[in-house]
Amino acid sequence: MNKLRIGVPSKGRLSDHAKGLLQEAGLNFRRQERSLFASVRGMPVEIIFLRTDDIPLLCAEGAIDLGITGSDRVLESGVDLTTRLSLNVGKCRLTVCVAESSSIESAAELDGCRIATSFPNITSSYLAQHQAKAHLVPLSGSVEIMISLGVADAVVDLVETGSTLAANHLRILDEIGHYETVLIQNDQGQQGELADRVVRRVEGVVIARSYSLLEYNIPRSQLAAAEKITPGFKSPTVNPLEDPDWCAIRVMVQRNEIQDVMERLEVIGASAILETHIANCRL
Repeated sequence: MNKLRIGVPSKGRLSDHAKGLLQEAGLNFRRQERSLFASVRGMPVEIIFLRTDDIPLLCAEGAIDLGITGSDRVLESGVDLTTRLSLNVGKCRLTVCVAESSSIESAAELDGCRIATSFPNITSSYLAQHQAKAHLVPLSGSVEIMISLGVADAVVDLVETGSTLAANHLRILDEIGHYETVLIQNDQGQQGELADRVVRRVEGVVIARSYSLLEYNIPRSQLAAAEKITPGFKSPTVNPLEDPDWCAIRVMVQRNEIQDVMERLEVIGASAILETHIANCRL
């Protein structure tokens, strides 16, 4: 039986995210130093470590069946792939930036300018939409310093927090799009059933990272109000307590809403409110 091949970034933060995600999903492997291949124990799956930029193309060509990369790289590659999951990490914006002192105030004013970027295809499409023609300077990194070096009048680059822009005295002229890390698949692969199994495992981890299990006791007279605060996916689990006037609730709640939810439950008389982090789940 041929192995299912999963391409992951070979280095950087995205590599760490991808490896951690797969291992939490039960795909246990160990990468030997400098090796580009690792076999998953107990499953016919092989992990291949690749350049992030190459993963969409290699997936489209059938060299790998699944891949973890940025949605920006998928769009830049221009290849036909299926995005199976958004992984809820690596969120960023692709922006057009100019020097803080620049007189450029609109995309149309980029006409005739030099633009440095690692995304020439996306940038070309953006310029065409704004009827601007510019000279593109394709680069593989360090785009943010090109204005100060005199290489470019503007740059198109990814922004997460904006600290790099401030450090290089740049300001955002426009946003092209929002992107994040995704799990992609070649639809022509021969390992469809196994690929679906891996996707479900990864999906369980992604969902679990966003939710907590909340348990609390509530007077039966406040049960309807409690269910409005914590409706769950279909409905909360309600169990009777020894005191017939009380019941116990178990329900999944988005982790970033936990504190607000707990406070609202306290107001209506809930007690013994406990949060438990979830390692994995299937919905």
